[in-house]
Amino acid sequence: MENSVHFMLQSKGGCGKTFSASLLAQYFMKIGTNFKGFDTDQENRDFHAYKGLPIRYVDVMQGKTSIDQKKFDGFMESLLTEDGVFVVDNGANSFTPLLGYLVENNGIELLRESGKTVFLHGIIGGGDNYESTIAGFNDLAFNSDAPLVLWLNEHFGELVDSGGTPFMKTDDFMTHAKKLRGVVMLHKLNPQTYGEDIKKMTKARMTIEEVISSSEFVLMEKQRMRTFAKDIFEQLAKVKFQ
Repeated sequence: MENSVHFMLQSKGGCGKTFSASLLAQYFMKIGTNFKGFDTDQENRDFHAYKGLPIRYVDVMQGKTSIDQKKFDGFMESLLTEDGVFVVDNGANSFTPLLGYLVENNGIELLRESGKTVFLHGIIGGGDNYESTIAGFNDLAFNSDAPLVLWLNEHFGELVDSGGTPFMKTDDFMTHAKKLRGVVMLHKLNPQTYGEDIKKMTKARMTIEEVISSSEFVLMEKQRMRTFAKDIFEQLAKVKFQ
């Protein structure tokens, strides 16, 4: 698992991508890897806001409105020359530029040649997020031969298409199934307990460990976050990262 690069990519904002990136980062830290994180989101530096995680912000803006793909060069230099397990949280606004940069410059192949194993993490949200996140996942999967890790977020609703077919029985899933190294499910939880606790945690940009040691959370809130983390980490332990 050491010397691996994990790109968290989705063209649709607000679907739980950064939250998933933070959970992945915490898992890698928990199992003792040399974790390093990058935040390339040019609108919301939410990943970088987690003070309990070693995250570097990457500025790839040209002026106030456009993204300069050339600025990805310095970011790639770090990935190519440093050792560690990297998680890159990419914003919706830089999804197309980063994906285009990686394809045009054979970036994934170059990372492989430098001894890195590359994984692309895509997230699909239920409910109103379903169709747009499916489109983003397909863009990601069709543009690279890198292994995929799929995150499924039930928070926004059921993961079914317009005909009521569960996602994992659709052509969208079957088409890319052979490239999948694992699936992580963010289960729908009780909104009055787990939901409020997670909202409180993410608003403060706190890690699970920080929640457990914080006086701002009562004992039952801490217990629920332990239970939540145990479920996610056990799922991540089953992903074929080797």
